[in-house]
Amino acid sequence: MKKIIYAIITIAVITGFTLPGKKKIKVYLIGDSTMCEYDVSRAPLTGWGMPFKYFFDSTVTIDNRARGGRSTRTFISENRWQPIADSLQEGDYVFIQFGHNDEAKEPQYQDRYTPVPDYKTNLLKFITETKAKKAIPVLITPVTRMRFDKEGNVQETHKEYSAAVWEVGNANQVPVIDLDADSRNVLQKMGPVNAKYLYMQLDSLEHPNYPAGQKDNTHFTEFGARKIAELVLAEIRNLHLELADRIVIPKVKK
Repeated sequence: MKKIIYAIITIAVITGFTLPGKKKIKVYLIGDSTMCEYDVSRAPLTGWGMPFKYFFDSTVTIDNRARGGRSTRTFISENRWQPIADSLQEGDYVFIQFGHNDEAKEPQYQDRYTPVPDYKTNLLKFITETKAKKAIPVLITPVTRMRFDKEGNVQETHKEYSAAVWEVGNANQVPVIDLDADSRNVLQKMGPVNAKYLYMQLDSLEHPNYPAGQKDNTHFTEFGARKIAELVLAEIRNLHLELADRIVIPKVKK
């Protein structure tokens, strides 16, 4: 009998069979270039959603719909949100992280700029339509840019938009992951020199995909994206989301 039970469990593990009591779900990621997928030709450029998907068991599918350059407004106007809303099933999650492009007031970014009141309205739309499908919305404050003052103190770069996320989350009883604050804490601990390894700060000829180098304080290397993904995972646990029970616990070699 023991051999039969062992054989069944082995087959279940190999085939990805879901044992009773654990429904398969999708976790949709919607947001901007700090979260999205990138082709290998752009390595080491990595959105934090890329390593994030490897931290869950076989009951979870991560569907990363984030796209570079998108604000809440353009994500809706380009019909990127509606197909997600139509596909949501009970128990799914929607992780919502915008702000970088919503706050871009420069003339060349006027097509994506979204004033704070409209930003809040758009976040509420995502929340309302997610809840209508009995799925679970999770708000995320925009991850920090790398900016230090002369004394080596990390600067807040999303103040208005992070505050707006908290306002919407609190008003609608939606979990909030404060990735802005969490990522600034990481940068402060690392300091101005070491924090550069998180971002696309490449010297000329350092990487074959960027022979002229790169000086980017917004987007992450693979190392940086993994650190950010780990922050999100830690907050999922801190918030006691049901999703936390599906995070894979690495086996420690003795």
